Amino acid sequence: MTKTVLITGCSSGIGRATAQVLAKNGFEVYATARRTESIADLEADGCKTLALDVTSEESMAAAVAAIPQGIDALVNNAGIQEVGAIESVPMDRVRGLFETNVFGPVRLTQLVLPQMRERRAGTIVTVGSMNGKFTWPGTGYYCGTKHALEAISDALRYETRPFGVKTVLVEPGFVKTPLGKTAVGRRVQEPGPYASFNDEVAEVTSSYTTGALGMLACSAEAVGETILKALTSDKPRARYRVAPSAGLFMSLRKVLPDAGFDALLRSQMPKPKP
Repeated sequence: MTKTVLITGCSSGIGRATAQVLAKNGFEVYATARRTESIADLEADGCKTLALDVTSEESMAAAVAAIPQGIDALVNNAGIQEVGAIESVPMDRVRGLFETNVFGPVRLTQLVLPQMRERRAGTIVTVGSMNGKFTWPGTGYYCGTKHALEAISDALRYETRPFGVKTVLVEPGFVKTPLGKTAVGRRVQEPGPYASFNDEVAEVTSSYTTGALGMLACSAEAVGETILKALTSDKPRARYRVAPSAGLFMSLRKVLPDAGFDALLRSQMPKPKP
């Protein structure tokens, strides 16, 4: 039987690649984005397209209702970046970040779970990040959203198992997608004590997939293949790390004390200039 999967954030990067990988492997894919014109070309890859804004209750409910045969798997992928020192980021931007990266995926999960529980089958895949395990300076709020997804996924996995619903968290490291490049445009650009720091962090973030660090990055397709593996496994793992950088940095954070990891960051990252 063909499985139906709903994927958020398909206009580029991991979401787009995952939609293409799953469609190629026989899934009935509903690829979504806020603007359907940004994903119209995915129909040529065998995907169906829907408008879905994870910050809109009405939009999410309409997308779920538009799939009458039911949803076998949900891939929570939509997310945005935010660069800025903790003190410098306006609260409306902090709230917007959490709306997109945390509250949207949580609400969409709530909307699809009743039908999965009723069928006693289904899979929730959430695309987190290695930044759910540690934090880069200058991206504390973004990393905070990924830490939140770690905790929520852990609770969800335990709570849904008795109903036959599987929960998976994918933890990519550096991925060759436009997300890092958007960091320059999404940095806080207000004057103040962190202005140069925010600019420098944005530049560093946008360069993670190039140069020497590029060797530790993976393609968006590699993440899509990992999600395919999780969705076709009878017993998927709770977590899937993707990209060499994920294994390296998550292991370093695990073995190094706080002071040691802070020292490592100070040797590699920009610092505020009093």
